[in-house]
Amino acid sequence: MPVAPFAPEPALAHGTPARTAVLLVNLGTPDEPTASALRRYLREFLSDPRVVEIPRIVWWPILHGIILNTRPAKSAAKYATVWTAEGSPLAVWTAKQTTLLQGYLGERGLRPPQLLLRHAMRYGNPSVASVLDELKAQNATRILILPLYPQYAAATTASVNDAVMAWAMQQRRQPELRFVQRYHDDVGYIRALVQRVRSHWQINGRGDKLVFSFHGVPERSLLLGDPYHCECHKTARLLAEGLGLKRDEWLVTFQSRFGKAKWLEPYTEPTLIGLAQQGVTRVDVMCPGFTSDCLETLEEIAQEARDAFLGAGGRGFEYIPALNDQHEWIAALAGIAMQHLQGWEIVPADESLLETQRSRAAAMGSKS
Repeated sequence: MPVAPFAPEPALAHGTPARTAVLLVNLGTPDEPTASALRRYLREFLSDPRVVEIPRIVWWPILHGIILNTRPAKSAAKYATVWTAEGSPLAVWTAKQTTLLQGYLGERGLRPPQLLLRHAMRYGNPSVASVLDELKAQNATRILILPLYPQYAAATTASVNDAVMAWAMQQRRQPELRFVQRYHDDVGYIRALVQRVRSHWQINGRGDKLVFSFHGVPERSLLLGDPYHCECHKTARLLAEGLGLKRDEWLVTFQSRFGKAKWLEPYTEPTLIGLAQQGVTRVDVMCPGFTSDCLETLEEIAQEARDAFLGAGGRGFEYIPALNDQHEWIAALAGIAMQHLQGWEIVPADESLLETQRSRAAAMGSKS
């Protein structure tokens, strides 16, 4: 028997209501802080050509011969320092954001079962494909893809789009799809960042400098036209304006450099060391591009960067947490979702597709 080119369609009863769905997508996390779990996660992550733009013939021996044999144990040890009783911080916060967003959208009249809300991970579990399968089985005929990356980058946002479209290529009956590409300058998102900083300052006081640390990408991506660098700077500028900061009171840096290639500069840790050596006694560091606390914020910044700054002579280091479950952030996320859902009618929970069609036909007949 020849292999069917498409995945089998789910069995749906006649008259099953069509539904609209919102799918939040975050980067991903290993299932546990162990070397074996990290090896699986890193294999998937670092095999993505959006993440590593090196020819496979060159990259494959490095990945499978060196990195996957040396890096998993080191990364697992780092994850262990931030792992919680609930699990990976990124997974925990993403799940909480999904639950809260369901409530915020419900207050605006968008409730299950007519609106479905789920989350997935680009790498790891739950996978994008598995959650899309679940949504399709519930007759989600319209799906809004909302990555939890405020700034667009080919390595993040575009990679999510790739995963969704790879799934869609296997579907005989494809749902309508919409993609949120960016919200780096969204008013609600900026307002949430401003409130996060102000709340932190009210409790902990204010440092001499406010450092906005964004995840880095190779400089080559900027030269090839990726807008990420510019969108990070715009977010930082709008945030600084919202806080009423003078230009010499804040700066932008980039973290998480990987490999020997030149990445976006200035680098976060060397910059913090330089500030301490210049006599800056206290800094506050925030990571606006991370909407959930994770390894890169809790270990790389709150631990490693802190130790580097204090070791170079600094006296005070404050990490300002990510947006996580902050009210202003979930409200902003609801606003972004609502904006992109416009024009997609959501069927009331007590009406089937057939009943809706009949009511429309009756309404048209009364007008004629």
